[in-house]
Amino acid sequence: MAKQAIFEKKNVLVTGGAGFIGSHLCDELVKTAKVICVDNFITSQRLNIEHLLQNPNFVLVNHDINQPLDLTAFPELEHFRVEFQGVQEVYHLACPTSPKNFQEQRMATLDSNTLGMKNVLELAHKYHAKFLFASSSVVYGLRRPDDPYYYEGYVGSLDQASPRACYDLGKKFAETMVNVYHEMHGLRTRIARIFRTYGPRMLLNNGHMIPDFIVQALQNEDLIVYGDETFRTSLCYVSDVVDGLIRLMATTQDHFTVNIGSDQDIPILHVAEKVLQMTGSSAHVRFEAPLLFMSPLGLPVITAAKDDLGWIPVVTLERGLQMTIDYAKAERYRIGL
Repeated sequence: MAKQAIFEKKNVLVTGGAGFIGSHLCDELVKTAKVICVDNFITSQRLNIEHLLQNPNFVLVNHDINQPLDLTAFPELEHFRVEFQGVQEVYHLACPTSPKNFQEQRMATLDSNTLGMKNVLELAHKYHAKFLFASSSVVYGLRRPDDPYYYEGYVGSLDQASPRACYDLGKKFAETMVNVYHEMHGLRTRIARIFRTYGPRMLLNNGHMIPDFIVQALQNEDLIVYGDETFRTSLCYVSDVVDGLIRLMATTQDHFTVNIGSDQDIPILHVAEKVLQMTGSSAHVRFEAPLLFMSPLGLPVITAAKDDLGWIPVVTLERGLQMTIDYAKAERYRIGL
């Protein structure tokens, strides 16, 4: 199977391509490549990629990656000539991420980080494709009170009996699978440890702090912080994360792990107050018990991203919030909030 594109444009596979980050990634990739978007819509929505469906360089495949994926079995992919061209790059982002529905989706999360990961790695191995795994900052464990910053070499501290271990340790085991496929099969692999990301296309009323803040502010309801006044976090706008992923895929290194996120530590109360100010809301901030999937996480050291990828986040919090507010205003009317 061809390692290099035979025809004018390379074939790129994006799992979870209709999700929040995945759909923005597809927007960029389709400008220069033929994009195969695979999604089963468990925590994503078709609306995110609807504008791409008429693009001849984009195809949506409705498929659960926890089941083996045979790209030659989909008639809609015939004009991508996968049997001759193969696939040159695989971005693996598929994994359920829903703070409010985390408990109900634990089995799907477990399967995604094991069965799904193996299926996608096998596909990349079959086509000799470069492989990028969208891992998470959760592999480092919860925020350390003495030093919240994490280098890529930090091994982390996770509890295998934790009720959220199917996600946290699942991501860590998935990284192990990537490493083994690199060592055993020579697969060219990249691991992006993505820190908290926000922007348009995040599901509303789903436990994600930023879009929920915005909807609550627009409705003049209390902004709910799942934690207390000490809750701090980093926030990276989605376009910056996508830029980091594309740069990571383009690196010439055969195996590379890197943090992708903002290294700015922000009190979540400051973010909530800024949303109130930017929306002109008269609502207030209220603190409630933390959600299982909404925990204080560490901050990235992004030296490797800067030095090796030439990447830094460039979108300011104010600009990112404004674009997210504009999206949430339109989306809440569409879904009747």
